[in-house]
Amino acid sequence: MDAAFRFFFKYPLLVFQQGDVVLGASRPTLVIVLAVAAVAAATLMTYRSIVSDGSPRDKGLLIGLRLALVAVLFFCLVRPVLVLKAAVPQQNFLGVLVDDSRSMLISDRDGQPRSQFVQRQLAGPQAALLNDLSKRFVLRFFRFSSSAGRMTSAADARYDGTSTKLGDALERARDELSGLPLAGLVMVTDGADTSDTSLDDALASLKARSIPVFPVGVGQEHFSRDVQISRVETPRVVLKGSSLVIDVVVSQTGYAGKTVPLNVEDGGRIVATEQVTLPPDGESLTARVRFTANEAGARMFRFRVPTQEGEEVTQNNTRDALLEVRDRVEKILYYEGEPRPEGKFIIDNVDDDKNLNLVWLLRTAENKYYRRNVSTPDEVVGGFPKTREELFAYRALVLGSVEAASFTPDQLRMIADFVNKRGGGLLMLGGRRSFAEGGWAGTPVGEVLPVVLDNDNGRKGAAYFSMLGVRPTRSGETSPVTQIAESEARSLERWNEMPEVSSVNPIHAVKPGATSLLQATDRQKQDQIVLAYQRYGRGKAVALPIQDSWLWRMDAKIPVEDTTFAVFWRRLLRWVVDGVPDAVNVTTNQDRVEPGEAVKITADVFDPAYVEVNDSQVIATVTSPSGKKTELPMEWTISRDGEYKASFVPDEQGVYDVKVDAARTTGGQSKTVGSNNVHVRVSAGDAEYFDAAMRGSLLRRIADDTGGRFFTPANVAALPEAVTYTGRGVTVVEERDLWDMPIVLFALLGLLAAEWGFRRVRGLA
Repeated sequence: MDAAFRFFFKYPLLVFQQGDVVLGASRPTLVIVLAVAAVAAATLMTYRSIVSDGSPRDKGLLIGLRLALVAVLFFCLVRPVLVLKAAVPQQNFLGVLVDDSRSMLISDRDGQPRSQFVQRQLAGPQAALLNDLSKRFVLRFFRFSSSAGRMTSAADARYDGTSTKLGDALERARDELSGLPLAGLVMVTDGADTSDTSLDDALASLKARSIPVFPVGVGQEHFSRDVQISRVETPRVVLKGSSLVIDVVVSQTGYAGKTVPLNVEDGGRIVATEQVTLPPDGESLTARVRFTANEAGARMFRFRVPTQEGEEVTQNNTRDALLEVRDRVEKILYYEGEPRPEGKFIIDNVDDDKNLNLVWLLRTAENKYYRRNVSTPDEVVGGFPKTREELFAYRALVLGSVEAASFTPDQLRMIADFVNKRGGGLLMLGGRRSFAEGGWAGTPVGEVLPVVLDNDNGRKGAAYFSMLGVRPTRSGETSPVTQIAESEARSLERWNEMPEVSSVNPIHAVKPGATSLLQATDRQKQDQIVLAYQRYGRGKAVALPIQDSWLWRMDAKIPVEDTTFAVFWRRLLRWVVDGVPDAVNVTTNQDRVEPGEAVKITADVFDPAYVEVNDSQVIATVTSPSGKKTELPMEWTISRDGEYKASFVPDEQGVYDVKVDAARTTGGQSKTVGSNNVHVRVSAGDAEYFDAAMRGSLLRRIADDTGGRFFTPANVAALPEAVTYTGRGVTVVEERDLWDMPIVLFALLGLLAAEWGFRRVRGLA
């Protein structure tokens, strides 16, 4: 297309876009204009006097052809000129930025890597583009990936960068070449920007300084055959033995409808496999895989789809996720207000879980309690905790059939703060003294609960006692806590097979923002909520308004060896304590960093009442993969209560352990507040291989915003001329005649031939 335009119009299209058209004729041209006007008038008179059988349409067409011929002659006579500002050869600098990242080694065009373009066009004595640019400009070469730097020539690029930061590269080249007559910047890249910062600031700075950028996009904009794991959503910390349901987003082109295995590997061992039917081209699907985290420590789980035949990029078939699997005991207080089978069956079936310590406090009479699973003789010996420190020592609280009136106002507020401020989990069970029947409506705890507390929830005639056949909601079908079988389909079938249970707490509505996981329809055909939850402050509140889930264990149709009841309660309680914060909580800015990239550590410190502590002595102990330990003092940030920060730069590849200890000095003695740890993986990233198609839209935006022009290998031969006529740097004015363009000659000959031919056909010759 460009060659055809140049053939007809003498110059490339981009030259016309960069220049201005003016008339080069002198004053005598006015005489010529008058003469042309006279000829035009004579032409009209000539054709009006023609006496023939021709129609008015024929006469009009002949007049039009003759006037068009006169217009072409007039165009030549006024001598149009294209005025350009051309860069003076060897008086201007041109920055050439070469993408040095690993994605440039992807072979997605004719079996050749993207870097082949650089080798062919910009490296070596036979490089055509290099030779053409060198004749016009003084070249300065830069390599860029995660960082940018100067290099002697394009041949020095190594293509081993693990990330690409386009904005940083443009700013580095701009700063390096500041103060020099700069014609522009040429950026050879696939456009795979993996930076988490915006390009806006860099582009605005270049535009303000009138520095055009000319991106050269290498690679295909769309792959024809590729499978990619786009995203894996995993928690960072899980309890040992937890059953996980992980969402894995898979996209593809070229394999629509094909069924492939999605494997989960732990240390090279496959721990789960899910068969996935690939979606239509260009679309994504979310696959859910289930597995159990059985081994404690920092575990690297790999999610992988086997390489398919003909794939253009194979590195994006795998995603790694670092999970902190903690082997510790989560302490839960379970308070029942009256003896009933529900409590005994829950305790008996949870006791075998070595990671849960369910402390049972059962009120047997006024001020008399039965205790089980207590750690010390004094634990809850006087009944329900009366201080925040005592209650906040637990990670979760389960309230059975106990009325709100048995608590003091301070205890009710303390329970609400246990969820809101401490970040604990609260689970309320059904019973004759629970929910609205127990007077919890209007209390601070009632505000925390995820359900609407009303005896009939606004439904007149609602039954007090209901038999319920429980089934999962749409959210419950995919929630880990309601998975009572090995797959979603089998779990749904299993719920349909479960015996009915009863409720004396009719709950028909959840609060805005809450989620229902289990529901039922009573015998009056009214829907009831069976399991619902919501986030409240730092914690989580859960409602289970049924009173005899033990029937799922003891009903006559349940086999003796059936473990569904135990599985449900263990998963429910593990879920309630999931994510509950400690007195010291440690996070890092990322769970994986590049070698040499700073790791930023943040610690939140609380006292036993979970009030932020600003006067703590906080030390981070960093253990490298080789075992070397480094202690880092962490400083209070001042901007936020209880927040301490520090950073370090890893010098080894592997998994680092970061342990944070906090202590306070009181009365001249140092007392431990708490400790916690987190793991960070240091390794070369693989982000370059995901969404690795050439990002033409981004590169076009860079060109448009800075006044440059986007090129591909197909039209890159026009790049030197495009840079030459940007009008930047040291320039000289050039005038190029347009009257002698081939299109003008073709127009003259065409019009003459058309008029003569028409007259012959009509008998006017």
